[in-house]
Amino acid sequence: MSKIFCGIDWAEGHHDIALVDQDGNQVAKLRISDDSAGFHALMELLTRHGDTAEDPVPVAIETPRGLLVSSLRATDRQIYAINPLAAARYRDRGSVSRAKSDAADARVLANILRTDRHAHGPLPDDSEAGQTVAVLARAHQDAIWDRQQMINRLRSHLREYYPAALAAFHGTGRPGLDSPRARLILAAAPTPADAARLTRSQLRALLKRGERPGCGIEAEVERLRTVFRAEHLRQLPQVEQALGHQAVALIRQVDAACLGVAQLAAATEEAFLAHPDAGIITSFPGLSVLSGARVLAELGDDRERFAEARAMKAYAGAAPVTRASGRSHVVVARTVKNQRLASAGHMWAFATLRTQAPRARYDRRRAGGERHTAALRNLFNKLLGCLYHCLQHRVLFAPDRAFAPSVNPAARASP
Repeated sequence: MSKIFCGIDWAEGHHDIALVDQDGNQVAKLRISDDSAGFHALMELLTRHGDTAEDPVPVAIETPRGLLVSSLRATDRQIYAINPLAAARYRDRGSVSRAKSDAADARVLANILRTDRHAHGPLPDDSEAGQTVAVLARAHQDAIWDRQQMINRLRSHLREYYPAALAAFHGTGRPGLDSPRARLILAAAPTPADAARLTRSQLRALLKRGERPGCGIEAEVERLRTVFRAEHLRQLPQVEQALGHQAVALIRQVDAACLGVAQLAAATEEAFLAHPDAGIITSFPGLSVLSGARVLAELGDDRERFAEARAMKAYAGAAPVTRASGRSHVVVARTVKNQRLASAGHMWAFATLRTQAPRARYDRRRAGGERHTAALRNLFNKLLGCLYHCLQHRVLFAPDRAFAPSVNPAARASP
């Protein structure tokens, strides 16, 4: 057990270091630069105060990411990412004046390890392959969100002057503004006047360059000609032309966003399928390669991270929270959770409704009075428990065991 504890208050250009002993006395402090020289200075400071490969000094810091954290993790020491809100509460324990400085914050972080190390879990020891999947899966999810924002901007812009474009590509049963078909045609005809002048041969050539419609090219050509030549409200000609130039710029940004999503999807799939847990995760109903990668990205592959299935369920927000005080006893949904994992779990549970056993469980919960979201969350809770078991024992999902029919206790007791 280490007798020295390290706290790091990080910033963009420098980091403040504080070392405290078991009695809470500060034995060293240092400000380092955010570069290789600063990291080596930190290692020298730790070495002078008893840091060894057999007994490395634990470190508390307010972020789980960055080059400094990555370099510290490579030294095989325990890194504790303390939530900034929790660190602020600890700061109030030592000072009622609300005085604050970077050096004092580093000392607070070191003292958190000294007094309450057992209450804060270290960063999981995920493998390099697991960390790779996490980076790519999160980047892919972010790219999807960015693409949707760009599509929303384009849709809002088209509403200003080009209702025919929305009638042609936006709405239920239509290809969508992010489809290759819509982007090609809107780039070629960025104004209502340009669209009305498109001939059948031009539309046919554009459709052949993009995705081919399921209804057939000729039927789509006639539909688009009808929409583009219908009567719509129009802006003044020069204003319409200016708005068309802006639309072209937005379409190019949507093109880039769509390309980024596709490239990240391919990289995520490749990295996930190379991971040893991929076969187990994708054996579950409702999990594709990409959704399975998102689950793995948030859970990691450190088998010691969660002591039991309940801890994993709480981390994902699937387990409820009980608030009991006096005569009050309320069970509510958990709000403090991994939001990415909770979002992926909601979609996972929804996708399993096509499978018989999960659907039967969902229907029983709904029949018992639960609302749709609560029933899905309960199903996600069940699936997480099964996933924890399968990952711990390295077995594939078995629906007959996971959703085995419950036995009446009276029937079980009868001879």
